[in-house]
Amino acid sequence: MNAQVRLPSAYHASGAQQGRADIEAAIAAACGKIAPLWPLKQFVAVNPFLGFANQPFGATAATLKRVASIDMLMPRRFYLDAIASGEIDDAALEEALNLAPADVDRPADVAELKRAVAREPNAKARPPAVVSTVAEILDSLADGDRQASLVGFMIEEISKWCAAYFDEGQASWRMPQRDLSPYAAWRRSALYDLSAEAMGVSNFRETVLSLPEDPVETIQTIVEKLWIPARAVEDYLHRTLLDIGGWAACARYLVWNAELYGEKDDTLVELLAIRVAYGYGLFRARTDLAFHSAWSRAMTEAASTPLDHRLNEDPELTNDLILHEAYEIAFQKRLYARLSSHALRQPQQGADSRPAVQAAFCIDVRSEIFRRALETVSPETETVGFAGFFGFPIEYVPIGHKRGGAQCPVLLRPAFTICEAVEDAPPAEETRILDVRLLRRRAAKAWKAFKLSAVSSFAYVETVGLSYAFKILSDSLGVTRPAPDPNLDGLDPDVIARIGPRLDPRMVGDRITGLSAEQRLVMAEAVLKAMSMTRVSARLVLLAGHGATTVNNPHASGLDCGACGGHTGEANARVAAAVLNDPGVRLGLSGKGVVILQDTWFLAALHDTTTDDVKIFDERAAPDSHQAEIATLKQHLSAAAELARLERATLLGVERGPETQRKVASRSRDWSQVRPEWGLAGNAAFIAAPRARTAGLDLGGRAFLHSYDYEMDEGEKVLELIMTAPMVVASWINLQYFGSTTNNRVFGSGNKTLHNVVGQIGVLEGNGGDLRTGLPMQSVHDGKRFVHEPLRLNVMIDAPEAAMERVLEKHANVRALVENDWVRLHALQQDGTIRRRRGPGVWTDVRKTGSAD
Repeated sequence: MNAQVRLPSAYHASGAQQGRADIEAAIAAACGKIAPLWPLKQFVAVNPFLGFANQPFGATAATLKRVASIDMLMPRRFYLDAIASGEIDDAALEEALNLAPADVDRPADVAELKRAVAREPNAKARPPAVVSTVAEILDSLADGDRQASLVGFMIEEISKWCAAYFDEGQASWRMPQRDLSPYAAWRRSALYDLSAEAMGVSNFRETVLSLPEDPVETIQTIVEKLWIPARAVEDYLHRTLLDIGGWAACARYLVWNAELYGEKDDTLVELLAIRVAYGYGLFRARTDLAFHSAWSRAMTEAASTPLDHRLNEDPELTNDLILHEAYEIAFQKRLYARLSSHALRQPQQGADSRPAVQAAFCIDVRSEIFRRALETVSPETETVGFAGFFGFPIEYVPIGHKRGGAQCPVLLRPAFTICEAVEDAPPAEETRILDVRLLRRRAAKAWKAFKLSAVSSFAYVETVGLSYAFKILSDSLGVTRPAPDPNLDGLDPDVIARIGPRLDPRMVGDRITGLSAEQRLVMAEAVLKAMSMTRVSARLVLLAGHGATTVNNPHASGLDCGACGGHTGEANARVAAAVLNDPGVRLGLSGKGVVILQDTWFLAALHDTTTDDVKIFDERAAPDSHQAEIATLKQHLSAAAELARLERATLLGVERGPETQRKVASRSRDWSQVRPEWGLAGNAAFIAAPRARTAGLDLGGRAFLHSYDYEMDEGEKVLELIMTAPMVVASWINLQYFGSTTNNRVFGSGNKTLHNVVGQIGVLEGNGGDLRTGLPMQSVHDGKRFVHEPLRLNVMIDAPEAAMERVLEKHANVRALVENDWVRLHALQQDGTIRRRRGPGVWTDVRKTGSAD
């Protein structure tokens, strides 16, 4: 710093020395507020507010606004329009007012609330974030585009470096320092990088190289040199991470994955050190009094900032929280009315009745539409809802690969490795098939390298560019598919014909690597009891995983099964069917109170949620006595698909007519289609109950449906499993859609048509900037209106309140979700009454039997 600059006295009074333990605690707290981002190949829904689960929803809205000026709710106009249309009535507003925290100032009644929210808040009058970064101060003092560009330049430079360092195979030339830890690699590259100096950041390399080699020491040193007040250190570090929030989320994923396996990973801490060091380089480059005076004022204000959430100091936010609560109350009343009245109409089914088919689908909201359609065309079919990995947390290794992907919820780690093999093929034939795959992969990789290399790419375009005109035209007309089916992976058509349309149709015995007979029995018992299927009576039991067919879509795996770690559920369904068809397993189950009738056969299938086609696997392995019933089942599945496509057509904007079926299905092959399907948009409820509670009820593809019968749940183990796994995963999905809707700029990934894939990890919006997280705007908005309504998850469980209280008492993370209003927990009563948990042991009626809408 220039010695001639005289700094205000408060500049020195506001700082505080941070010991190693203090700074490590602040770093851990700041890093813990960053939610992980899974790579594109296994993109799964993540709760963007994961790091705030231990504080209330409203307090988190205040915190984000205080620390970073981030809005967490919809714009005021959204709620005013809902009031004007009657969607939010005065009763909902009054109830929301009464539920507001007692310790905040709020309007006295509905009339006063309406007057207070009559117009949008003045954006210019909003208070700035109370914890500033060097970049923000530079931005506020910018006297031209060149100064303003330094802030964007910093983010751009860090983002480019991260793209090279974390690259997973997209780059032709790999960064040479990747063998070093992130912070060490960045300091090494700083030796040669003149970009900052070229932009006018004087002595940047000298500043960076003068910092300690240890990332924690670097952060500690910079915090002291910037005079960050002790009470603001955590907020400052969190705020700096938000500048590179996408790459911070990428690093947080590496930390999450390591912790899942009991390991330690400091990638996020080192990335924080890089970001803080870059800011310090900008700080040292500015020697003028105007900048340092502004920085001093910012630190003085940060030093006097209260540690509470300051809701009382922001009446506009308080009013918006009340409006949002009223918006959710209005929806809840409609949901309560439908569930309650439907429960009273349901006839009791005979315990001895035998369904023709029992069909288990994933609890995914898209399955609700198909289950309802299948039950319509085939009333003798009984459908079941269960997490789409079917209780088999596996790593699935396709043939020819050394490693596979985790086919289970990201909260779990794979327990077993399942290797794909070829059915009834001698070793020589299997070796030949593997050689074909490897040769095709190498040829494809070499061809790609030729097309993309710095020199040959020009010759390639000049020579064969025009030959792509016909393919582009045929792809645009839907005649050809822009991308090959990944399941074929380069196999010769004659090989496919001889071994069947898919590989490894039978995975039992020694073919299931590492899975002993005892383990198969334990898992089979667990999955059937978790589905409340202790008596499997149908001759055919369909286990239908799901996936989505789509092309030219970086977020394609986000449409696949979240319960299978962003993969399709095919492998899990096939493993589960193979295990449950094992005679030894069935014999063992009979001694554990689980009855599978002798003539029952399990079939694996895959529901394509984009086309609604259902493909059954391994039909030839089924007994001849079941072939006619399988043929009938396929007819019913085809008819159900037509009904489901008709229902989805309206939401997709496809007009009803002779071409409706084709138009809906063809979206999966259209390379220009930004909305091949709506994914889980609209999700709002999670219902764990016997199917009789919801059978025949049109829930519009908005509810996760998990089959659960409390009377069959010994020791409440299944209830505990549901509340600690599927319910939590559903809340992640719900809150990802919530954040991507309310503030897509921060919690979403922007305009899908501008996406560029970087490092096979994620996407940039355009050709630069930070890595984007969350969902594209096209996943929640149809161009005219929001298709997804930002509603927190309403959990409805058909179980005693005391039983749910016992689960909450045992699991602090689940208790935090409920008590901090991230999810709304309800108990379904047999007579149709619905009760909501308001606090520990406090449940109140929200819908009584026979009450009016």
